Amino acid sequence: MMNYGEIKKYDIANGEGVRVTLFVSGCTHHCKGCFQPETWNFSYGKLFDDAAKEEILRALNASFINGLTLLGGEPFEPENQRSLLSLLREVRSRYPKKSIWCYTGYTLERDLLSESRARCECTDEMLSMLDVLVDGEFVEELKNISLPFRGSENQRIIDVKKTLEAGKVILWELESDKIHMK
Repeated sequence: MMNYGEIKKYDIANGEGVRVTLFVSGCTHHCKGCFQPETWNFSYGKLFDDAAKEEILRALNASFINGLTLLGGEPFEPENQRSLLSLLREVRSRYPKKSIWCYTGYTLERDLLSESRARCECTDEMLSMLDVLVDGEFVEELKNISLPFRGSENQRIIDVKKTLEAGKVILWELESDKIHMK
């Protein structure tokens, strides 16, 4: 079972558009300068139960909500993946047009697609349901508050679907950047 610190129903800081955000508990990265060190503890917050899951699913129903964002803590800790998988399946089933973003301190190629402490029986399916993955630990020395949707310059915003299709990392483009490029 997983704990969580907070559910935000109207978040504009952690992904494109207005989002429902789940802050999971438990993280083994312990990044220097972390903005939520209390979420390192797997027991922090409340139990992620059916009521919390339904709260998220109801909040996603609003037409102005673009999607769900997972962060923490660390969503890709194996014990958290096991709890998040059923939520992601339900979101994909009920809201196929809503995007799913996930923040992780793990690196896609090294930790999530290769044998590592983070990989478990849920990892591939969890990745397949994400639209965007912001990967890499927060590095205080590379902190840059002007970066959209990430905290330090080493972190990448990855288009997961295109990356999995291409077999190499494809970075996600902001909608505003796509418009300016036309």
